Amino acid sequence: MDYFRAIYLANERSPRSLQLTAEAIQLNPGNYTVWQFRRVVLEALAVDLHEELKFVDRIAGDNSKNYQIWHHRRWLAEKLGADAVTNELEFTKKIFSQDAKNYHAWSHRQWVLQALGGWEDELAYCQQLLEDDIYNNSAWNQRYFVVTRSPLLGGLAAMRESEVKYTVQAIRASPENESPWRYLRGLYKNDTQSLVEDSQAASVLLDVLTSKNSHVHALSLLLDLLCHGFEPSQELRSAIDVLTPESCSPDLALTKRISSILEHADPTRVKYWNWRKSTTPVQSAQCQNTDRLANLSMQ
Repeated sequence: MDYFRAIYLANERSPRSLQLTAEAIQLNPGNYTVWQFRRVVLEALAVDLHEELKFVDRIAGDNSKNYQIWHHRRWLAEKLGADAVTNELEFTKKIFSQDAKNYHAWSHRQWVLQALGGWEDELAYCQQLLEDDIYNNSAWNQRYFVVTRSPLLGGLAAMRESEVKYTVQAIRASPENESPWRYLRGLYKNDTQSLVEDSQAASVLLDVLTSKNSHVHALSLLLDLLCHGFEPSQELRSAIDVLTPESCSPDLALTKRISSILEHADPTRVKYWNWRKSTTPVQSAQCQNTDRLANLSMQ
């Protein structure tokens, strides 16, 4: 490090400076000053940046959550432009095979797609990740990112019908999985009324609530939809009756009964459901809370 400080103060942009930064980085990959000076030297020497990517690959193997490495990699990708797309997407895939929820890798992948392109196979990649693990919330988030941001798919309005169908199937397969429920809400972001009127949503609610599977997320969604004028069918009301605890009066308003069910079914958030029950009579306050939850659902 004393040698590094010397060449840094002297602003020496030479091959030995480049080699010295490599050794310093291997000792401490988090030293942002060394990384910054390495970029200065790389530009001064006009080094082949594809070779630099290989160096970063080696360092990143044991440091996949290091901010400085990812910043350096983005800098390289910006310099290489479209030539870097395939390599960067493959690199993030390699990281996901080791850590499917690596935030840095997902952030980098999204930046590559938006800045450099490579959207063509991204939805299929998300599909494969979810086939491998339907509980992978990062893959669900990436799917939403692709559906709403890809210039090739036509936007959320064009994709909504097929995405709702896909999501409903995922919910039926694993109703205890919160991710597809959140994804379903996100598909109707800022358009809750369309969700209220969607027959597929009503159908999956009925299927889940009449089954013996987990029904916490179904009840949560139903509670929010009731706030926006959703009219449950008699079959859905009957399903709620079956789930209502004996201590709860059958004459209680439907929203309050659902909150009471959730207090028993979801004890971790019992205070929250108790609060929802207490605010039910105040329609505006309830709707305000519901809208806030919907807006946060896919952020």
